[in-house]
Amino acid sequence: MEIESVKCECCGLKEDCTQDYISEVKAKFDGKWLCGLCSEAVRDEVCRGKNKFDMEEAVQAHMSFCGKLIKSNPAVRVADGMRQMLRRRSGELSSSPSSSKKYTRTASTKLY
Repeated sequence: MEIESVKCECCGLKEDCTQDYISEVKAKFDGKWLCGLCSEAVRDEVCRGKNKFDMEEAVQAHMSFCGKLIKSNPAVRVADGMRQMLRRRSGELSSSPSSSKKYTRTASTKLY
């Protein structure tokens, strides 16, 4: 099994992968190689965006987003993307019915 270094077409992060895996990822994302984080961001756009995108539109939108980042270090871009994804997901969790219960202190609670 031959390992190849491949660069994400969105963020520029490099990963070492097998050719089979590279082909599998490219088949899912309109012929483009996306790292794991960018793949998740694109899938997120397809599934839950305000304007539901098809896969090709979601890939292009994410590539545009990554292209706007001027930072030269791919690790910083990955961290920024992860932060944004976690913020979106935490928004989902806080809006769910089970997490809408807020714990507050009642007037009868006293500290001694």
